[in-house]
Amino acid sequence: MIKITAPLEKNVIKKLKVGDEVLLSGVIFTARDAAHKRLSDLIKKGGRLPINLKEAVIYYCGPTPPPPGLPIGSCGPTTSSRMDRFTPELIKLGISAMIGKGDRSEEVRKAIKNNKCVYFLATGGIGALLATKVKSASVVLFKDLGTEAIHRLEVKDFPLIVGIDSQGRDIYAKAKWKSE
Repeated sequence: MIKITAPLEKNVIKKLKVGDEVLLSGVIFTARDAAHKRLSDLIKKGGRLPINLKEAVIYYCGPTPPPPGLPIGSCGPTTSSRMDRFTPELIKLGISAMIGKGDRSEEVRKAIKNNKCVYFLATGGIGALLATKVKSASVVLFKDLGTEAIHRLEVKDFPLIVGIDSQGRDIYAKAKWKSE
């Protein structure tokens, strides 16, 4: 296991290789379909984003409300490909990493390689377990979107796998190659 801390710097990202298992600590932001659309609309209008995405880690997740005494409810990953049409423009703004589940489009893989960022995989179906890794949570943008609002999460030892590294190597392509 490789321990890393967000925000992620380029020298850390460069060392990560596809298939590496990591434990991520630090600050990450949730954003799903609706939040991505709003961010994209702001970018297209030439507006300034109300959140700094430089070196940010974006988690494709819509957490459930927290039970009493806990910072967050279940917070499992959602399917990343739903964000693919928005991802390249957000990568250009300097995000360092994305967290989700599933394969990414060729356009996203190229953007990851060209901008030297990374895509992490979180295990689906274990949202309640992942919630135990969240130390604090707060809505920071688009509160009207409910669970799809952008949340700021502070995580400790959040378990992930490098799905696409900064060189563009893709765990899914590797799996397809092995199965042929």
